[in-house]
Amino acid sequence: MKQYYTQMEAAKKGIITPEMEIVAKKEYMDAEKLRALVASGEVTIPCNINHKALSPEGIGSGLRTKINVNLGISGDAKNYDVEMQKVALAHKFGAEAIMDLSNYGKTNTFRKKLVAESPAMIGTVPMYDAIGYLEKDLLEITAQDFLKVVRAHAEEGVDFMTIHAGINRRAVEAFMREGRKMNIVSRGGSLLFAWMMMTGNENPFYEYYDEVLEILREFDVTISLGDALRPGCIDDATDAGQISELIELGNLTLRAWEKDVQVMVEGPGHMAMDEIAANMKLQKRICHNAPFYVLGPLVTDIFPGYDHITSAIGGAIAAASGADFLCYVTPAEHLRLPDVNDVKEGIIASKIAAHAADIAKRVPHARDLDNQMAEARHEVNWEKMFDIAVDREKAQAYFESTPPADRHTCSMCGKMCAVRTTNMILAGEKVEFCTEK
Repeated sequence: MKQYYTQMEAAKKGIITPEMEIVAKKEYMDAEKLRALVASGEVTIPCNINHKALSPEGIGSGLRTKINVNLGISGDAKNYDVEMQKVALAHKFGAEAIMDLSNYGKTNTFRKKLVAESPAMIGTVPMYDAIGYLEKDLLEITAQDFLKVVRAHAEEGVDFMTIHAGINRRAVEAFMREGRKMNIVSRGGSLLFAWMMMTGNENPFYEYYDEVLEILREFDVTISLGDALRPGCIDDATDAGQISELIELGNLTLRAWEKDVQVMVEGPGHMAMDEIAANMKLQKRICHNAPFYVLGPLVTDIFPGYDHITSAIGGAIAAASGADFLCYVTPAEHLRLPDVNDVKEGIIASKIAAHAADIAKRVPHARDLDNQMAEARHEVNWEKMFDIAVDREKAQAYFESTPPADRHTCSMCGKMCAVRTTNMILAGEKVEFCTEK
């Protein structure tokens, strides 16, 4: 009997896989309905056949908004112990995906450890790793060299890969013709652009796209179609370069589905609030309702040090308008490699955006914990509030830093607490402040 390696192939043949069963249970969705969504490409379940520690998650229409945590070393910051602390935080706060964006030296030892131990989906950008893996300068790398790196990552168990296949000659022509304030801000996109300009060749991931798909299909790796021409400032949003590439990504989506390769499409990084909803609808239309993975978007450019907040605002609007997957942004964005505290702040901000959007989209059971928190606050039950809070330690530390004289209140309002006053009146008790001690 034939073994069905990809979730999409199984779904098209009417087979509900064990991974679909797990995701359906997590999402309170009928497994047959989920199977149909996977078959159509509206939902992806990234799960490399070699990632044995994975707890499968679905990304796409009708499901909870998922978040991704970026980490990895660079030439200026190469402490893998610190990166593992960041991994632990990602697991603690329920991030569904971790992308290893290491771009210095031999990275496969760290990546293999991630795959061996992480229940979260693991993603990579093979283009980042090409120079270190191949030990060649950019101009010396051949198209087949790039494919070798893709295969190496697939064999190691990576669940999804960002492949910047859409920045082909047509998209570059639109970018060059129109011009931009920030030009190309995608690291992988800029490297491919440089390679194309220096060699005079077509983007190898576009030219040899069918070979890329064959590798991904073999291990059931989801392709995350990278947006090399994403806007790097709000003034560049929704320009000819971005839209030209998006059109290419729509075609590449269909080609991947024909090969039973699951797809996500990546979206804008900086964008004014009034453009976000329209961009989400545009992507879904042009890319045939494939799951949409957005990098922010950041809604203003003048708050370095606070870009986890500018990103959370944009991410909440994007997800409420149809985006399915949010890439976190930390306070260190644009400034440095994030430290452990930056990573925590970024995760929490992204979780806030995703959860707020799920409430707005009426995702099944999205409000459950919020309703439980309301009940705990009504009861002025601090222990229950701390248990429900996403970050119990921070909530409890704030409360206990200025302890109230009466634990049935907090130090903000004291005995004038509105909840306490109303509860007493409704219980038939008399409220007296001057006589109380």
